[in-house]
Amino acid sequence: MTSAYELERAADTLRTFALDEGMKARVMSSPVLAEMATRVSRRYTAGDTVEDAIRVARKAADRGHRISIEYAGESVRTRELAVSEAGVFLDVAAALADSTLPGTISFDLTHLGALVERELALEHVRALARATETQGTILMISAEGSDRTDLILDLYDQLADEIPRIGITLQARLHRTPADLERVLRRPGRIRLVKGAFLEPESVAYPRNSEELSAAYRSLAARLVESGHSAAFATHDGELVYALIAEHGDALKGGAVEFEMLLGLGTQLMDQLRAEGYATREYIVFGGEWWLYVLNRMAEHPERALAALADMNPDPAA
Repeated sequence: MTSAYELERAADTLRTFALDEGMKARVMSSPVLAEMATRVSRRYTAGDTVEDAIRVARKAADRGHRISIEYAGESVRTRELAVSEAGVFLDVAAALADSTLPGTISFDLTHLGALVERELALEHVRALARATETQGTILMISAEGSDRTDLILDLYDQLADEIPRIGITLQARLHRTPADLERVLRRPGRIRLVKGAFLEPESVAYPRNSEELSAAYRSLAARLVESGHSAAFATHDGELVYALIAEHGDALKGGAVEFEMLLGLGTQLMDQLRAEGYATREYIVFGGEWWLYVLNRMAEHPERALAALADMNPDPAA
């Protein structure tokens, strides 16, 4: 039987692989390995194209869920790539408008060029806001590693002054988050609360799967409920979800709060919550740059590596 210590070591290994650009390059440059890895990714992503994302989003909407779409991408370090990637987000905005789906658009600020030049990322978000103004689409800034939190929050403050429908993601794992929550509560945008999937030292973050992390999440969620602020509780942890319901009851059905879960994870729980009258949202990721995203999803529950091995088999009947 695998011990909790061994599972945590496996999780840290997967998170290390997620950040290993050399390993990624070696795997994706091999036709055989790239094909196998892509089959693994399909458990957690909609496909490569905007059309794939919209197709999967329609299925979620048919089940009664709101949707959020993110074009997967890792830290962009050239202006040319940032401009090109921003164009794909504009394509997402156009496709969502045509589909009339109840969707939001999520993104990393570093995907839009924040590591190249802060103003470049700001201009790309402003362009996305202009493209979605008629629909009033909510734009959600995703969380990144703790070494980038100050950058992300500073850019969020600037954008929120201009565009009130921009929201922000906070990680319950980080010791700094209670103070960050008070900071962003001064803004009107939706606040998305996640546990946090990045490899972080314990001086910065609570251990994964710890009682301290669960307590931190519940405390932050309670502050959000008390505030009446628009909030998304993003977790696949059923025990935590029903702890929140036990603590806050019908306050979670008032319209300000929704439960959000990633494509391929927590599907049954999300459908159950929707049937019980809670607002729910499925988070749909698409695109070819899925390496970091998928490995972090597997790291959350290292047992998923067994499913990944099964997914590598091209013949389900074999």
